[in-house]
Amino acid sequence: MKKRFISDIRAGDRVDDIFVLSEKILSQKKDGNNFLNITLSDKTGTIKGVVWDNVDQIAAGITSGDFVHVNGSVSEYRGTLQVVIKIMEPFPSDRIDPSDFLPQTSRDIEGMFERLVKRMDTITTDYLKALIDAFFNDKEFVNKFKTAPAAKKMHHAYIGGLLEHTLSMTSLADKIAGHYSGINRDLLLSGAILHDIGKIDEFEYQFKIDYSDKGRLLNHIVIGLKMVDEKLSEIKYFPEDQVLLLKHLIVSHHGTREFGSPEPPKTIEAVLLNYIDEIDSKVNAIRDFIASEDPDETWTSYHRLLERHFYKGKKVPKVI
Repeated sequence: MKKRFISDIRAGDRVDDIFVLSEKILSQKKDGNNFLNITLSDKTGTIKGVVWDNVDQIAAGITSGDFVHVNGSVSEYRGTLQVVIKIMEPFPSDRIDPSDFLPQTSRDIEGMFERLVKRMDTITTDYLKALIDAFFNDKEFVNKFKTAPAAKKMHHAYIGGLLEHTLSMTSLADKIAGHYSGINRDLLLSGAILHDIGKIDEFEYQFKIDYSDKGRLLNHIVIGLKMVDEKLSEIKYFPEDQVLLLKHLIVSHHGTREFGSPEPPKTIEAVLLNYIDEIDSKVNAIRDFIASEDPDETWTSYHRLLERHFYKGKKVPKVI
């Protein structure tokens, strides 16, 4: 049973606990001897670690993704915490509680799903509604959709994250579709619902959140398109031009080839979907980053991916 979480670890502490080995990199010192750089994780976050002694023996017994029992001491290195590990051994997965290692949305999953279903029911285009129903009448799909994360690290990277992200995007899509004239509201809403469905298979999330083999080899856009094709085969009539427009929403929602979209957005609905996705993912990521920082500080530390500090506001002193 896990005793202590990463969020509670401080410099100077001793560590004797169970973690997921998220990353293992074998490197060499200047003298030619091996050492290990590792990353440990649990539901509260990650922490770096290093193994200086018995490196070959320890490295041979574990692989990335394993549960490990770690014994070591915590120090600060270049401004971040680091565990100097003396012992690291594999730990059997049947003796762990998955809830200790899988972060989960703070929101009610069933309540979010009910809200999403209500939004789906407002789609009036018969063939689009038939496609959405084909997915959400599939119990296996729904179970995965409610559980899957939306990412490994950047945003909504927790159990229920895909549902939370999708619900938020459909709400934004509905509002924006009403703001601009000439928008195909049902198509935009369908794109928001289906744009990330491939993530149910892009990730593994039974004991840890990581990319599956399928996810690494194909990615969620390719997986999602295949899923759409499979459901379309069940629908008698779906206009071919609308199939292309819907698939284009899925293909282009990352915005550019640099960020993983085979094609950039080429319809107004696709442009809107890309920006809606960008808004929701960025806001979630920034909020999570701010929440993980020192509450007494006015500014966050430097966010390396977004390349900036974030202002949190000055703390108002308590009136005694």
